[in-house]
Amino acid sequence: MQKRMGEAVARVARKVNETVENKTDSLDLANCKLIAFPVGIYKAMRSVTEGIHRISLANNELKSLTSRFVTTFSQLRELNLAGNYLHRLPEEVTALLHLRAINLSRNRFRRFPEPLTTVAALETIDLEENEITEVPVEKLATMASLRSLNLRANPVGPEARLLVRPLVPFDLLLSPEEPVPEA
Repeated sequence: MQKRMGEAVARVARKVNETVENKTDSLDLANCKLIAFPVGIYKAMRSVTEGIHRISLANNELKSLTSRFVTTFSQLRELNLAGNYLHRLPEEVTALLHLRAINLSRNRFRRFPEPLTTVAALETIDLEENEITEVPVEKLATMASLRSLNLRANPVGPEARLLVRPLVPFDLLLSPEEPVPEA
């Protein structure tokens, strides 16, 4: 058990070091068994955080994202948080002025993460396979940059089906409606 944890920590450290040394614009910590974003990374990456445009934390065990994460990586354009245990986003997400794509598929959202509706540059929101029942239809309709909203495999209510072209300028992906069983 300790050996596996040590290997996971070493893998995260290696990936962070690669990003810092190569001054790349991406940080890929997918599949690292993270239960939280490691605090030590903030210090290790302080010289390059402004240049980080893409982060993947997919397929970890994250239950929350901190406001510090959002404010530290304020230049993000793409954020992949698919396959975690998230059920909400910090309000500070609204400060991600350059965020164009966010993947929140396969998480535990029961409600649409409304802070996303104020992120002006957002083009793609993927919320496939969550537990979302309600969608802020009016707010989504005002998102000028939004091109694609994936709500497949969510128990969304019928109001989401009202978000159709030409009313909204984006592609809405929903699971087909279940046929009503006959009595």
